[in-house]
Amino acid sequence: MAPYLGLRGNALLRAAVMLVVCPTFTCYGYNMSVAGGLLTLDAFNSQFPRMDTIHTEGTLQQQNSQIQGTVIALYTVGGIFGALSCVYLGDLWGRRKVIFITNFVTIIGAILMATSFQFAQFIVARLVLGLGIGGYVATVPVWQSEISPSHKRGSNVVTDGIFVGLGVTLALWIDLGFFFVKDNSVSWRFPLAFQVVMSVTAMIFITMLPESPRWLIKTGKVEEGRKVLAALLDADEHSATINNNIRDIEASLAYCGSGSWTDMFKNGEQRLFHRAYLAATGQMFQQMCGVNLITYYATTIFEQYLGMDAVRARILAAAMGLMQPFGGYLAYYTIDRLGRRPLMLWSAGAMSICMAGLAGTTSDVAANNTGALAMAVVFLYCFQFIFTVGYSGLTFLYAAEMAPLQVRAAVSAVSTATVWAFNFLLAQVTPVGFSTIGSRYYIVFAVVNAAIVPSVYFFFPETKGRTLEEIDEIFAQSKNIFDPPRVARAMQKRTVHVGESNSDAENTGSNDDVLKEEVKA
Repeated sequence: MAPYLGLRGNALLRAAVMLVVCPTFTCYGYNMSVAGGLLTLDAFNSQFPRMDTIHTEGTLQQQNSQIQGTVIALYTVGGIFGALSCVYLGDLWGRRKVIFITNFVTIIGAILMATSFQFAQFIVARLVLGLGIGGYVATVPVWQSEISPSHKRGSNVVTDGIFVGLGVTLALWIDLGFFFVKDNSVSWRFPLAFQVVMSVTAMIFITMLPESPRWLIKTGKVEEGRKVLAALLDADEHSATINNNIRDIEASLAYCGSGSWTDMFKNGEQRLFHRAYLAATGQMFQQMCGVNLITYYATTIFEQYLGMDAVRARILAAAMGLMQPFGGYLAYYTIDRLGRRPLMLWSAGAMSICMAGLAGTTSDVAANNTGALAMAVVFLYCFQFIFTVGYSGLTFLYAAEMAPLQVRAAVSAVSTATVWAFNFLLAQVTPVGFSTIGSRYYIVFAVVNAAIVPSVYFFFPETKGRTLEEIDEIFAQSKNIFDPPRVARAMQKRTVHVGESNSDAENTGSNDDVLKEEVKA
């Protein structure tokens, strides 16, 4: 068989996105929503009465509620450990092998969960499932960013957000369909087992697609890395373009030091700790903006706060999930044109307005103000759309861009573990928040989103159009935490100036350097 499915250049990149990135991140989004829609099913509660909060009252209901919350949240605990395992394994095994093995672990977890007859088996299954998904969510964006040319890296990696949204929506619609299957365990077993299809797809095709050329060069497999770069850029293996890319990667490796994962806790000339901190902070923003209180508890919000019946609430929650793919498409077409910072800044500001609007429109449900409740639905839908534009896939991209090659796998692992940790925090705190302060709980996230705006403006540099090696240079020229945005702007101005000079040079036929710069990975 021809290597890499016989594909080269853009066709190879599209295959990587559709055959590996799509199934893995769809599966990730699927598991965000699928369990929440099954907890109210009679068949599920009869199989696991210790999580039954529907047919119980008083102290027993409260006790079961705590057990239910803990069991569901164990998935995120598994995710934390799965992500952190890649601190060491990510560079030891390489990107493809980690993606293959973690998808296999995910399949085991899904099968254990779907075939559970005992409460203990279901608990173990949740942990195993989280372990696998946490591992590949930490690795896939790194692999994706390292095989993408600089001018397409943003649009390639931000597709992760589209696929997460597809997974969330798919889970909600499948839950809705099986809601009508009464008194049969297939109503919850099939939704939990369905995700195996996605993981099997990713496992099969990752073996047919290229390894990260940067990881290959880092581990001394320069000639193999050369072949991968040639296939990705659709260029001759010994062309000046490929030689320049290899030279830049090797120079970055030489400049950044030993490559031990512990280096990310030291600053040094490359400001590694500073960069790891920015990567993790961006991922924290992704969770602390409040998206999962809406994703996890969408059905509850429609039923409890907006007074809808169970079927209508589920339909609206499932339809709301469709906002994420639409937002992802907008990010896909704008991230490499507008840049990372504008999307993060405007999205945070708009999400703050949505949260404030939700706090106001749901403040007096007893009044049965139809107009206010209709506006609450609009704010919920708008929030889901806006979140995907600025924070769903973008923060995974930004985390991979922040880290230099030596510690990229480790930094991505820690930043992804941050996602899972704050995911766990919100899953635990949200029921308490709603029960104690009601609609004012939204105000907390309105304030958090408002605080994200100045944080991004003052501390997060723009990375659009930069090779991963050029991003190293931004931090090499920075002396403190405020410098990177200013240095990035100065470099952008110099690039524009050089581009204009070379545009004039085109009339004399001396534009070779420009062409090389445009295809540099």
